[in-house]
Amino acid sequence: MQDINILTREAVALLQNLIATSRLSRQETKAAEIMAHFIESKQLDEHGETLFSMHRDANNTWCIARGYDALRPTLLLNAHIDTVRPVAAWQHDPLTPTLEGDRLYGLGSNDDGASLVSLWQAFHVLCSKPQSYNLIFLASAEEEVSGHDGIERAIPQLPPVDVALVGEPTGMQPAIAEKGLMVLDVTATGKAGHAARNEGINAIYRAMEDIEWFRSFHFPKESPILGPVKMSVTVINAGTQHNVIPDSCTFTVDVRSNECYTNEAIYNTICTHVKSDVHARSFRLNSSRIDTSHPLLQRILTLGPTLSGQARTPFGSPTLSDQALMPWPSVKMGPGDSARSHTADEYICISEIEGAIRDYITVLDGLQL
Repeated sequence: MQDINILTREAVALLQNLIATSRLSRQETKAAEIMAHFIESKQLDEHGETLFSMHRDANNTWCIARGYDALRPTLLLNAHIDTVRPVAAWQHDPLTPTLEGDRLYGLGSNDDGASLVSLWQAFHVLCSKPQSYNLIFLASAEEEVSGHDGIERAIPQLPPVDVALVGEPTGMQPAIAEKGLMVLDVTATGKAGHAARNEGINAIYRAMEDIEWFRSFHFPKESPILGPVKMSVTVINAGTQHNVIPDSCTFTVDVRSNECYTNEAIYNTICTHVKSDVHARSFRLNSSRIDTSHPLLQRILTLGPTLSGQARTPFGSPTLSDQALMPWPSVKMGPGDSARSHTADEYICISEIEGAIRDYITVLDGLQL
């Protein structure tokens, strides 16, 4: 393995450059250029030979390690370059990378910059060593909004993929399943009337019946990893003024699916139980899961404890990632802590980046798929 200290310093420098660049979802062009220019500078080995081919479409950049053979299995390494908007409570400047001891503060440091630079370093090291599988690295855009110009745009242009390792802040614990997402716009319809008289049909009251159903209904199939399907009413709007019976009430439902149901199946069940009109914004973000016997997971479990001393324990993740758009099995594992994501004064520890680079290389070097 190359000197881990050098690899870590280089990864941190790249991350600091990215932190200092605004990279909100759908506004990642500058960050994608930084990533692409950095990758391009690493394309040749010490003998002047090309280590990988480089490709870019929109704000997605991917690399295919030299020696690609269509007869071999293919492993994809993926992390995203975009961030959410910073919340108001930041005490540090979110776009100024600030190093305090072991901590590097900055927007996107934890989610998902640390995984991005750590996976890149692992990819670059492995490009110079023959493996029994093909290796692809993808820095994807628009992950935070599940945008159509993110990984969904890149996937049709990739060679066939057999399995993916997705970098997200999990404390380097392997997430072997992930809940899907479906957002519903629901409309209850009534009839307008004067509030002082017994007129009209109150759409709010009609909506309340369906809202209660969403609150209390339980889908019978529960996942041993992800638990039950979870439905939450999160937004509601109705009425124009105090003396008018509202003829319409709209509300939004956040549905988190497990692998026991497709989003379409959940939607069909909902439509048979509620009286309101239900519209799904998308069915595309389904739950995902990898078999516990998969060789990638089994190799991860040989790593020993994490930096915090915890045993590697497969778990189900409640948060969404680009896994939801992948048509192949995947494991989600990366440095950092999901609890720091989308919060004020987000940070990553330099020691976490160092540990992730070491763990990724150890898992992937010599892996048999």
